[in-house]
Amino acid sequence: MNKQTVRSNLILLLTAAIWGFAFVAQRVGGQYIGAFTFNAVRFALGSMSLLPIILFQNKSNKEGSEIEGLGKIITIGSIAGIIIFLGSSFQQMGLVYTGAGKAAFITGLYIVIVPILGIFLKQYISINSWLGAIIAVIGLYFLCVTDKFSISHGDFLELICAFFFAAHILLIDRFSGKVDTVKLAFFQFLTCSILSFIAALLFEKTTLDSIYQAAVPILYGGILSSGVAYTLQIVGQKNAEPSQAAIIMSMESVFGTIGGILILGESFGIKGILGCLLMLAGMLLAQLKSSKENTTIETEDDTLACK
Repeated sequence: MNKQTVRSNLILLLTAAIWGFAFVAQRVGGQYIGAFTFNAVRFALGSMSLLPIILFQNKSNKEGSEIEGLGKIITIGSIAGIIIFLGSSFQQMGLVYTGAGKAAFITGLYIVIVPILGIFLKQYISINSWLGAIIAVIGLYFLCVTDKFSISHGDFLELICAFFFAAHILLIDRFSGKVDTVKLAFFQFLTCSILSFIAALLFEKTTLDSIYQAAVPILYGGILSSGVAYTLQIVGQKNAEPSQAAIIMSMESVFGTIGGILILGESFGIKGILGCLLMLAGMLLAQLKSSKENTTIETEDDTLACK
């Protein structure tokens, strides 16, 4: 494993930590405002937090091997924003009808959906990535599911959410090395915020007082979970395989549980510890490859980079 891959994996692990603690913010914020309003304000903050970087960015210091024009960035960012809007909306609405444990488990199924969708995109998926994904899903089950598993209305919404998050991971993997990452993040947040504002006006009744009461969760969700974490995701996925990136980012459930213990005073038993260990094992297993597999992947990556 080269230094760039290690760096990318650490960045993605930090992303998972920020997203994990965002579950606490979402649970608290959801007590005061609706899902669309919460997402509208936090993604607006996320986009605004990137404006200083864009305005003062050295134009000669471009990221990626092929920097596309602004029109291309807007197009990709808009598509990514639509996917995030749909995924985050289904996730937040699903939390109304199902428990947080089930929601985290079903959402985490994107670590299995990513390699499956990758097959249709003719992406190489190693046997270790498959095994790691399976072990991580089992870990997610032990960590999050505390009652009898069943498909309720809320569970179905979370399952839809998992497919959108998987699609977002694959989209970012395809374009993160070809466009300016900060601008891509900005336009995807802006798109998601605009769509969420429209949905909030149509389906929710929100007051300034309720937004003020949810100020701290919104600030965390907007600046850290959106502005920082989604940008780190784009940067981290530059040198990480999408299936491996999905497994690493699924560690958000572990960090979410830690946040629940430290901030919300939630209990954490032996079953939860076992889930954390299994998820860690799955993440590490996905990183283990034979020299033959590494050579194959590097060759395919070089070929894709030339397209």
